Amino acid sequence: MTTIKWIIQSLLVRKVEGSLTDVVITADWRCNGTQDQYSGTCYGSCSFSPPSDNFTPYPDLTQSQVLGWCYANGVDQAAIEANVTQQINDQINPPVVTLPLPWVPVPPPVEIVPPLIEQAVPVLVANDASVSDAPAA
Repeated sequence: MTTIKWIIQSLLVRKVEGSLTDVVITADWRCNGTQDQYSGTCYGSCSFSPPSDNFTPYPDLTQSQVLGWCYANGVDQAAIEANVTQQINDQINPPVVTLPLPWVPVPPPVEIVPPLIEQAVPVLVANDASVSDAPAA
């Protein structure tokens, strides 16, 4: 199941617009999707006309309110979510893959054969000199 999350990343604000202050004129948005270890994303910007009524002061804005403005001003929520979901599905089941070239022969697999003769086990020899130089107890 794909999880979709919309985020407003930043707002471009006009400091003075007529009698209003801190008027949002552009929102940068991102739509992220995840499913297990797979992910997809779309991002963009949406610009707004100066408010004619129902002005919300900047400190009172919410992310869901600004996202609603984006959806009302041309950001196609359903199409973008479908795009993000398709990105994830294409990672899970790639529609395009690289196959070996049909005219290049595939080398046979390498077979590892165990040695035909029994391997000799090395003999460890103690160094007598180091034993004789040891101090007597």
